Amino acid sequence: MDVYALIIAGGVGARFWPRSREHSPKQLLEIIGGGTMIQNTVYRLDPIVPRENILIVTGALQADEVRRQLPQIPAENILVEPTGRNTAPAIGLGAQILRKRVGDAMMVVLPADHLVHDITAFQETLHNAIAVAEESRGFVTIGVTPSRPETGYGYIQFHKDEQDRPYAAHEGYSVVTFAEKPNLETAQRFIESGDFVWNSGMFIWRVSTIYNGIVDHLPELADELEKLEEAIDTPAFPKALERAYSEMRPISIDYGIMEKAQNRYVIPADFGWNDLGSWDEVARLYPKDEKDNAASENTFLRDVSNCHVSTTGKRLAAVIGVEDLIIIDTDDAVLVCRKGRSQEVKEIVDMLRKKGLNEYL
Repeated sequence: MDVYALIIAGGVGARFWPRSREHSPKQLLEIIGGGTMIQNTVYRLDPIVPRENILIVTGALQADEVRRQLPQIPAENILVEPTGRNTAPAIGLGAQILRKRVGDAMMVVLPADHLVHDITAFQETLHNAIAVAEESRGFVTIGVTPSRPETGYGYIQFHKDEQDRPYAAHEGYSVVTFAEKPNLETAQRFIESGDFVWNSGMFIWRVSTIYNGIVDHLPELADELEKLEEAIDTPAFPKALERAYSEMRPISIDYGIMEKAQNRYVIPADFGWNDLGSWDEVARLYPKDEKDNAASENTFLRDVSNCHVSTTGKRLAAVIGVEDLIIIDTDDAVLVCRKGRSQEVKEIVDMLRKKGLNEYL
């Protein structure tokens, strides 16, 4: 069975302000290593999914930059949402388009803004997930083996006993439940139990499986997707999509499908994954000096410890006598944040939007 991929690239990356903006969100930036986040997401699919089989769902403000960064993706495979409606409508849109174009096929769903260090291990995991999805005709997700009691991720509990492992040859386990982001005490308990993994937001299933799941659990969304079928790949599609999205309610694929469906499987894996959900995550991953600082070249540090300093403009950043800070300098904005609080950057973005300071968004 042919394998297709749907890359979700519609977020604005508010927690990465001031580098992440509406026209150039996190997935379109080069944050760690070479290449932007979305480019690297496409590149690591190369041995498994042909470029012509990759679809990308993005927003109107980012579509031109997505096309510029990924000229190898066919123009008709860049799907532009009229407005963000969370992951279930985006995935439903991709499934409906594949359903019309190719009928049933294997469908891999990936966020555009995740970091993967061990590409070979990731590809091996994806091969296993595809095999489980093909054999089970079920809903398969990839779970990341936790390295710490993280409160910023959702978790998946699985049956770790052999009798509940019907696809052992491919490392597949039956899912018990999906858990929301826990507090620290609960996260520690998850880790100690040994049967929880981080929810990576990566999914593998047949087109028919996810489409039937939408029909069963999100019938209103299924109705709107069905109305789109005739317009797909015709000049009428943009207007039909705008009308359909105006009727769709925002809902995540986890809440809408995965928490309710039967026949769910998870592949636990460890391939150096990070969702780079905040500046704290970036700071954790960057190489440090002897005082635990990570700093751009255009900086001067004196009596500084455990700080992350990043500059993208021409200005010199001089930092003296501080510790435990994240400092992000761009051409028109500077963020100064204590480590451990970078999740709150999203609140700054919300405040800027409420005050009408759109030039900083």
